[in-house]
Amino acid sequence: MQQFRRPLAAIIALVMMAAVVSAIWPRDADTVVAEAPPPTTTTPVTVTIPEQVQFEAADAVVPEVALYDAPDAESTDSLPNPTIEKVPLAFLVKEHGPPGWLKVQIARRPNESTAWIRASDVTLRTVDNRIVVEREARQLTVYRGMSDEVLFQAPVANGAPATPTPLGNFFVDIVLKVNNPKGAYGPYQVSVAGFSDVLQSFGGGPGQIAIHGTNHPELIGQFVSNGCVRLTNDDITRLIDLAPVGTPVQIVA
Repeated sequence: MQQFRRPLAAIIALVMMAAVVSAIWPRDADTVVAEAPPPTTTTPVTVTIPEQVQFEAADAVVPEVALYDAPDAESTDSLPNPTIEKVPLAFLVKEHGPPGWLKVQIARRPNESTAWIRASDVTLRTVDNRIVVEREARQLTVYRGMSDEVLFQAPVANGAPATPTPLGNFFVDIVLKVNNPKGAYGPYQVSVAGFSDVLQSFGGGPGQIAIHGTNHPELIGQFVSNGCVRLTNDDITRLIDLAPVGTPVQIVA
């Protein structure tokens, strides 16, 4: 009887031990997997890049554009389209007024003259660049919009002391390819809607200035012209693609 009890006690002890082990060592079916942390949400950072500031030109679509001192006033004058130079009439837009009206700069004395026109008389387009001519530094620079990004820069010849290049804010009103590229004006003329402060007429015209080439490149960097801005022929050729009609031109001291 005693011998039977010992094996029985041993069996009972083994069963109890197995039960304890089972309690502290879960089987696969009972395994608890820790919950994964929620995915991290990254909020995208939006970098706002300022839109390129552009300028606006207006091209006439009627044979004659009436000029007004104010919206809805009586017309005071008009400009033909095409112009007396037989080229399309264009303006630099300065302001959008009441619906149907635009304030524009015109190529007329006194310098920087403006007028109101009917928006229906023109079509609008954007102009990307601006030109700055530094008279005393004898330098021309093309900037992208109102930024300081330089697209082109070149030395120039400006007006002589007796016929200085006028200062002011103007715009390109005509771009012409010259018939004789080896002549005094080079291959291109970029007409500027600004007029000499000294000469009331020149070469059969009203004393209007221009940016153009030259057959005397050795004079670049000097004060020798009748008010125009001279570039080498290579430089005026490079400028053409950057200065369409409507491009603002600022001439500073």
